[in-house]
Amino acid sequence: MKVAIAQIAPIVLQRDATLAKARQWIVQAADAGAKLVAFGETLAPAYPFWLSRTDGACFNDESQKQIHALYLDQAVTIEAGHLDALCDIARSSGIAVVLGVAERPRERGQTIYCSRVFIDADGQIASVHRKLMPTYEERLVWGNGDGHGLRTHRVDAFTIGALNCWENWMPLARASLYAQGEDLHIALWPGCTRLTRDITRFIALESRSFVISASALIRAQDIPDGTPMRERMATDDEVIYDGGSCIASPTGEWLVEPAPAEEKLIIAQLDHAMVRRERQNFDSAGHYARPDVLDLRVDRTRQGGARFVD
Repeated sequence: MKVAIAQIAPIVLQRDATLAKARQWIVQAADAGAKLVAFGETLAPAYPFWLSRTDGACFNDESQKQIHALYLDQAVTIEAGHLDALCDIARSSGIAVVLGVAERPRERGQTIYCSRVFIDADGQIASVHRKLMPTYEERLVWGNGDGHGLRTHRVDAFTIGALNCWENWMPLARASLYAQGEDLHIALWPGCTRLTRDITRFIALESRSFVISASALIRAQDIPDGTPMRERMATDDEVIYDGGSCIASPTGEWLVEPAPAEEKLIIAQLDHAMVRRERQNFDSAGHYARPDVLDLRVDRTRQGGARFVD
């Protein structure tokens, strides 16, 4: 199966413009023959990189309130149809899409989640996974997710699962996907070789699966004039997140080494027979598992703020 990574930058804090850009890259991936294309973490409307650069933890600060209000305004609300045009492109192009968004679901009001959206080749949103635990300063802007989206999906011969950024380091989150037959793992990142180089090959070795690390870019040029605190976010021509998208095979060897800091479409051909060969001696959720000794329970209930009994 041919797969693609669209390593692109958002138009920072501009949801509609960023999603329009993503649609163009989906078409390019489909035209190249890919059956699946993956994008970086919270591509739309952007990863909240400003937190570490503008004293994001400053309590009751007016500048932080202003940019947070903008982030809420530009976040993706699926129920409002923000992804409808993108789903249409996936359907008309016949390609599955794994997309990272900052999601503001209607049922949770003013809270944003770091979410992974899986759109199938029929243009249907098959699942939305909200990051289980935001990392460090991310907790200033994202809520804790739940297990509802810990699901796999079939594309061609492959069973695909995906996690956001550092939750790829969570052994039980990975194990929950392995137990569903995952053999193509997609890790979404804001974009940095330091993040992707070691763990991509590690997950491939552990799972005997293909592993795609899909990263974004963020550069000073991607921050529009007029963005709150723009002058504090980046210096001229600075590259804040520098890509690092890559693909490892089930042997842990590189198919695609971490990519440099440029927008590009990365294409690779995956041979499912490699998975079957490597599972001969190790299958963590199959013949090498000991469910009589080690038992994993996964709660896939979508969590809410209240439970109403009428």
